[in-house]
Amino acid sequence: MAFFFVFDDQLDGPLGLAPTRVARVCQGLIDVVHGTGHVGDACSTAFADLWRRSTDGAAPGWVARVAHEWEYYFAAHAHEAVNRCRGVPVDMEHYLHVRRGVAGTALPLSLAERAAGLSLPAAVFHSPQLRIMRETAIDITLMCNDVYSLEKEEARGDMDNLVLVIEHTQHRTRDEAVTAAQQEVHRCCNRFQQLAREIPAMCTHLALPAPQRTAVETYVDVMTAWISGYHAWETETLRYSTALKALPSTGPGYFENILGEPGPDPFAPATDRYASG
Repeated sequence: MAFFFVFDDQLDGPLGLAPTRVARVCQGLIDVVHGTGHVGDACSTAFADLWRRSTDGAAPGWVARVAHEWEYYFAAHAHEAVNRCRGVPVDMEHYLHVRRGVAGTALPLSLAERAAGLSLPAAVFHSPQLRIMRETAIDITLMCNDVYSLEKEEARGDMDNLVLVIEHTQHRTRDEAVTAAQQEVHRCCNRFQQLAREIPAMCTHLALPAPQRTAVETYVDVMTAWISGYHAWETETLRYSTALKALPSTGPGYFENILGEPGPDPFAPATDRYASG
């Protein structure tokens, strides 16, 4: 999670308005995942260590899936930058594709599988119930985050925010858009709970032995804990409540450039900071 926050904040400010530069930076990190990257700057060095330790001893199928999840996460940032440059929120389908990528919330779920020692058969992992529950868990957390981080993201020109998308595409007021976002989260929570009630029948249809049934139940617990824990964290963290006070809303959201990508000094006067933007 520390990597997510530090990396995400590196793309605030001028770099986040340069899609080609973002794509170049992110491709270097994607290359690390696929074993072809050059590790040099602080960010790629840290990520290479994170990737090595998280995959050490992991099943090949899990590694392949998580490699794709990291690739999606990094690649989506270039399109988030494109949307910032556009300056207008896009439609819901476009928003979800980019937001699910940059949110990276599939990755904590995958890492939690390893932490819990889970290894589900493919027919179980890809069952409609668990696949939809996983995507729903991802959407719940990113949509909640959009509400809590609205002021922070709007001040920095981010467009991929559920409230802004609803406000723009449905011609709602701000209060109406926030209410609609909350309703969508509640709908997703209800759907998650409905699917959870279908899990025992799914296990029966597949004639799963007791140990595999226990693994499925634990996987549901993992997803539930992720939703609950993320919500508890974002209601208490200072990341959003003090974000607009700690750093200028028009500047980068970090104190140090760790990407090895030439960029402005976050402490320089605004006119100098954006001179090369």
